[in-house]
Amino acid sequence: MTVSTTVPSEFVAANRTALRNTSRKQQTVEMNGYRICKQCVMDTTDTAITFDDEGICDHCHSVQEHVRPNWHTDQRGRDELARIVERIKHDGRKRDFDCIMGMSGGADSSYLLHVAVKDFGLRPLVFHVDGGWNSQLAVHNIEKMIDGLGLDLFTEVIDWEEMKDFQLSYFKSGLPNIDVPQDHAFIATLYNFADKHKIGYILNGGNYSTECVRNPLEFFYHGTDMAQIRDVQSRFGTRKLKNYPFSSILRHKFYLRYVRRIQVVKPLNYVPYIKADAMQELADLYDWTPYPQKHFESRFTRFYEGYWLPKKFGFDSRRVQFSSLILTDQMTREAALEELAKPAISDEDARNEFDYVAKKLGISTEELQGYFDQPNRSHRDYKNQEAMFQAGSKLLNWFGIERNVKR
Repeated sequence: MTVSTTVPSEFVAANRTALRNTSRKQQTVEMNGYRICKQCVMDTTDTAITFDDEGICDHCHSVQEHVRPNWHTDQRGRDELARIVERIKHDGRKRDFDCIMGMSGGADSSYLLHVAVKDFGLRPLVFHVDGGWNSQLAVHNIEKMIDGLGLDLFTEVIDWEEMKDFQLSYFKSGLPNIDVPQDHAFIATLYNFADKHKIGYILNGGNYSTECVRNPLEFFYHGTDMAQIRDVQSRFGTRKLKNYPFSSILRHKFYLRYVRRIQVVKPLNYVPYIKADAMQELADLYDWTPYPQKHFESRFTRFYEGYWLPKKFGFDSRRVQFSSLILTDQMTREAALEELAKPAISDEDARNEFDYVAKKLGISTEELQGYFDQPNRSHRDYKNQEAMFQAGSKLLNWFGIERNVKR
């Protein structure tokens, strides 16, 4: 497998800076000591970023110190994965399936499904959570993968009225991470199903190759902080969430893991995973279609990461995604800067998405604009369990259970 260091041919050179067409907040940052890492493209729009004397950011140092020493995709990684796969097969030998994996239709989950079945001979129950925002492209890709591999798909549909109310609560809150209602539903539904049906292994498409740089906590606060979730919904919600699935961090990190013995396995961390090559392989084998950007399989996430977050809060999540690809030699820094000079979605698409989101949520565009114009808030403005998350992270890192990179 070769490493791709170029971006697709449709990426054209642009003579604009990476901050053009961004929010007032970003422009203010630029005038007040703007800095960008000399190795990746993380910059001071991440207000917690720090730099060494050579201009290299702490994200890069974190990857070098915490990820690379524990990331093995050579024979060592393959041998370890082989042992894990053998254990999964043994424990599931008397069942119709030996593991479960969530399927979004994105590149990571699609490629994981391919290698799990074709390369490792696993028999996963493919599980999809429909939160009401699937793009047509996501539906297409899921169908192509399921049909191509001859698998069955189990779909859990989230109560739309509750989801809608929950999402509106986050809009009203002024918090950056308005994708919490959707993300939490995906995680909780999968864990709850695995627990109910005593499935011991969850395959997860998370990987260092495309995600070694973590999203800043300021903009992507923990979506499993139940204290904050309850506070936001109690303040701004209009109905009780009777059917919406919940799972606290303590439940799925400790109880389900150590009491119920449900293990999360990330196979893509044990094998070479070059995203461009993987997407081409999926296209050739299954007629799978790539997305314009990571996470764009959800129309809501496309709106959130492509428009709401950069325009209202001044942070472009592509910086994280591109920096991960730069640090794993899948994209050049120059190509990333060229792409960042353009908005994630065009002005016309942004207007269309704005209207679409408002209509789907049952509100006027004027009301949605009002949420956009209101003061921005931090997760610290609401009840939270941040101290508990930090303590738990240090504990897991101390025992070597998880290797935590900077957030």
